[in-house]
Amino acid sequence: MLMHHLRVLPLLVRMHVRSKMEYRGAFWLDRLAQILSYGSVFATIGILLARFDTLGGWTWPELALLFSFQLLAYSLGAAMSFVQLRELEELVRLGTFDTLLVKPFSPWAYLVFSGLNIGYAGHVILAVALMAWAVLSVDFTWSVWSASFFIAALISATLLTGALITMIGATALIWVRSNHLFSIFFGFWELTRYPLNIFPGGIQTILITAVPLALTSSVPVGALLGKPIPILGDWARAVALVAGPVWVLISIAHWRYATGKYQGAGG
Repeated sequence: MLMHHLRVLPLLVRMHVRSKMEYRGAFWLDRLAQILSYGSVFATIGILLARFDTLGGWTWPELALLFSFQLLAYSLGAAMSFVQLRELEELVRLGTFDTLLVKPFSPWAYLVFSGLNIGYAGHVILAVALMAWAVLSVDFTWSVWSASFFIAALISATLLTGALITMIGATALIWVRSNHLFSIFFGFWELTRYPLNIFPGGIQTILITAVPLALTSSVPVGALLGKPIPILGDWARAVALVAGPVWVLISIAHWRYATGKYQGAGG
């Protein structure tokens, strides 16, 4: 069964990519619009820094590294989950999710890989370019250890993003409606473009525990740069590394629970 899945997954991805690239001009114009949109967000941060020099003790290159890390982790994780799991609500409401359950294939794997969102290419291009500049500009001495931590933390943040989105989408299998939860997710996600220490203690706690999106941005980047991390302190590095795998296990358990509770189109 595992080998069957591994042979089919590349085919699903290839078919989806071909369908999305049918109108290449429109596709790349949309990616350019994404780059300009997120570029304007970063420009807003730059305006703040031009006025106040630092933000929560973070300099301009450090904030650029934070922003690019957050955007890259999100885009990689969301490409494997967001659009696919957002559409799960409609599949449940119309009853078409039932057809996935009778396929000799994992419903989750089919959803994710048959709808792999290459539309996040614009996010990735901007994030990688900005990250390259920030890595060269930040006042930090890189080493093999720090580079390894940076890459591992990025992978963990990507896994955490995908896990949280998967859990939100899977909730539709229980409640039918779950997309309103994405509004809460993105409300907190936008806060993680900024250092954790500029927020009140209550929000800091939420961003580390209930909605742990700070673990995809300021916690790993701050730990790398030696910034003081609220609440976690010296545990920040370890937590940033294990958060992704731990939340993946939680999301797997939640998916299985949700599919077990699913009663079909008839309710």
